[in-house]
Amino acid sequence: MNTRDQQLQSFGRLLDIMDDLRTKCPWDMKQTMQSLRHLTIEETYELGDAILDNDLEEVKKELGDVLLHIVFYSKIGSESKTFDIADVCNAICEKLIHRHPHIYGDVVVEDEAEVLRNWEKLKLKEGKKSVLEGVPKSLPALVKASRIQDKVKGVGFDWEEPKQVWEKVQEELREFRDEIEAGDQENMEAEFGDVLFSMINYARFLKINPEDALERTNKKFIKRFQYLESKADDLGKSLSDMSLAEMDVFWEEAKRM
Repeated sequence: MNTRDQQLQSFGRLLDIMDDLRTKCPWDMKQTMQSLRHLTIEETYELGDAILDNDLEEVKKELGDVLLHIVFYSKIGSESKTFDIADVCNAICEKLIHRHPHIYGDVVVEDEAEVLRNWEKLKLKEGKKSVLEGVPKSLPALVKASRIQDKVKGVGFDWEEPKQVWEKVQEELREFRDEIEAGDQENMEAEFGDVLFSMINYARFLKINPEDALERTNKKFIKRFQYLESKADDLGKSLSDMSLAEMDVFWEEAKRM
């Protein structure tokens, strides 16, 4: 592994390259924070894919892409004399020191749960009016639900044991079924949302990340379906020409594989 001096030298090299790109590359010169935003989101999801696949070589590459965006935003900030990369680094350092008084102060904690409770209390002392202010509005709904539940847990708003949460899931399922039987589309959607929210809560108690779990299922389905497509192609058929029974044979093969 690289030494700290080598790490700092590499980071300095990246800053130098960013300076060059911003003054010499037509594309880089045109970019703004607004134009980079959607690309940053895309890079973050690509990093998430690499982590789920446990592809460490790809994780390294995607981390580089995300780091480039951080440096890019900081460079743009420096051009308006608003902030630069040093300000970004110092700001997060100060935040981490302030929110870890059990390391940088005289506070004593017993476990991870107490660390999280202290974290949320400190954020409220910093001026936040709600513990939910830190949940980005633009998060995908599944991730947002999980973060909301994590946040309120930090201030003690939580069930005591998994059994209670499972009972809540069952209750929400019954209410969803009632609305299906009633045929009210708007109420069905509302109750379906409640089912999902309660399932996400139950997953948290089981220490399951619902986003990761669903994405793994997505990947599994894609792999099996593409196997089915390849088998149909081997037979010179399109899937639309095959019966469900025929497709199911290859689907079961894919599951066994």
